[in-house]
Amino acid sequence: MLRLHTRVLEQHSHRTERSTTMNGTLSPERIDLGRFFSVAAERLAAGHAVVEMFSGAIDAEWHRFLDDPEYAAFSTDLAGGVLGHVAAAGAGEISWVAVYEKRFGMLSEVWFTDADGTVDAGALARYRETGAVVAEWDCSPTSGDGDDVMRQEPEKATRR
Repeated sequence: MLRLHTRVLEQHSHRTERSTTMNGTLSPERIDLGRFFSVAAERLAAGHAVVEMFSGAIDAEWHRFLDDPEYAAFSTDLAGGVLGHVAAAGAGEISWVAVYEKRFGMLSEVWFTDADGTVDAGALARYRETGAVVAEWDCSPTSGDGDDVMRQEPEKATRR
């Protein structure tokens, strides 16, 4: 499955590197949303109930995009199916960062940006120094098949 998602992302990189902004290119938020979808799909398939969405900026883009007619194709191309969006509040170390980094490199600044465009410089600096992200989140993707059950306890990441 990982090979499939990696191949799909490579085949559709033009889709994540171009975009729906006024000038015809994808925003950084949309690019990283697509990357997050590919990681999230893999983690959901492996049985992880929560894939923490901690970026206010990327989550705001996700909310804007949910009702877009292109959302289903974007999600299917990058995640192998249409991902749902569910409330799932928590706080702690983000469990999927190492998987993301292995595939795409370090998290970009947009991951540490809130919905209003303000960068949390302290959190970004801690990440760059330690490689770990400790944050709060209030949502997670779901497989979208209607039978998702959210855990009461957030999953814990292991330190690298």
